[in-house]
Amino acid sequence: MKPEKKNITKVMNLLAKQFHYSEKTTLNRMRCQREGPFKILASCLLSLRTQDKNTEKVSRALFKVAKTPEEIAKMPIKKLEKLIYSSGHYKKKARVLKHVSKVLIKKYNGKVPNNKEELLSIKGIGPKTANIVLSFAFCQDVLPIDTHCHRIPNRLGWVKTTSPEQTEKALEKILPKCYWREFNAIFVLFGKTICKPISPFCSKCPVREYCKRIGVKKSR
Repeated sequence: MKPEKKNITKVMNLLAKQFHYSEKTTLNRMRCQREGPFKILASCLLSLRTQDKNTEKVSRALFKVAKTPEEIAKMPIKKLEKLIYSSGHYKKKARVLKHVSKVLIKKYNGKVPNNKEELLSIKGIGPKTANIVLSFAFCQDVLPIDTHCHRIPNRLGWVKTTSPEQTEKALEKILPKCYWREFNAIFVLFGKTICKPISPFCSKCPVREYCKRIGVKKSR
């Protein structure tokens, strides 16, 4: 049975009051300050499998030295690795940043494309990264789905999916489009503070009366 849209609307409105994108995660800060598409893309690539405080630190260090595809493409790989070392998986991320920068220069005149098909054609850019760039840099109505945005709709009982890609498609059918642009920012902050993967804070959750708590074995 599909969740009632009125409950989805209530949940989104309640969460939006408490978890607004102006709160300072790295990508949300960049969104508010209207940083360019390439900076948002690069920071998103650096954010994979690392904490936000590391993404913030590494992004600032990198952009002091190089903030365009041309500058990163020219940088010696060892220097790039050193700059982004604390982001974790720095060797792979350095190779990805180099490759993405070179493709942008060669195929797109150094500009980040503003459509998903072209973004996904670049090796190293996945669906979540593509959608974050489209949403945060180009203000398009898309759904960037990370681990929080996948886990929480399943926990709420909105969807029954096993991958972020499936969650994206399922949410497109039930989530009113007016919430798409804010969905990622709200659910990431909600997932980091209240609706944690293990032992979530159900006792102080603003939407607990609308949650089916699917998969929750222990809560606080």
